[in-house]
Parts: sequence; structure tokens; C-alpha cells
Amino acid sequence: MVSNASALGRNGVHDYILVRATAIIIALYIVYMVGFFATSGELTWQIWTGFFASAFTKVFTLLALFSVLVHAWIGMWQVLTDYVKPLAIRLVLQLAIVATLLVYVIYGFVVVWGV
Repeated sequence: MVSNASALGRNGVHDYILVRATAIIIALYIVYMVGFFATSGELTWQIWTGFFASAFTKVFTLLALFSVLVHAWIGMWQVLTDYVKPLAIRLVLQLAIVATLLVYVIYGFVVVWGV
């Protein structure tokens, strides 16, 4: 069995399931946010901070943010392995993408729990 250290799942089936599961979470989060915007009327700072003060909203936002990280990593890994053949260039690009995604998630945690 061939193992690939840069793949998120253990094999293609795991990656397939992870991408589908994260897509469902992201879609549900979009529906949740659209529902909030559709029912909130005029959006003020108090309404916005009250919405994000809810523990459910915070946890759901962080789950969606983590889902974006997993979804993006698997997608970019697939694109890079398909189209970037030189190993050194692919590894540098993967490192840059992982670093960027981690910064986004860490910043997202700071922003969500700072409200």
C-alpha cells in the first residue's frame, strides 16, 4: 500500500467523504447565515454582536471555518498533484497553502471568540 503524507485522508475514499461532509457543513452554514440576514431586518451592530454572542453561532461558525480549511486543502492538494509535476515546486506551493489556511483559521478563532 502506498502512503501519501500530503493527503489529508488515508486514501481517495476518505478524501471523497471528507469533501462531501465539509461541503454539507458549508452549505448548512450558508443557509443559516442567509436565514439570519433574511429575518433580521435592519442590521445593526447590536443585532450582529448579539447573533455572534450565541454559543451555537460561534461553534457553527468555527465548524464551518474548519470545514473550509479541510475542503480547500483537499481540493488544492488534488489540483497540485494533477497539474504541478515538479516535486519541489508542488511542496513549496502546498506549504504556502497550508500556512495560509492555518492563518485564516487562527484569525477566524480570534475574531469569533473576540465578539
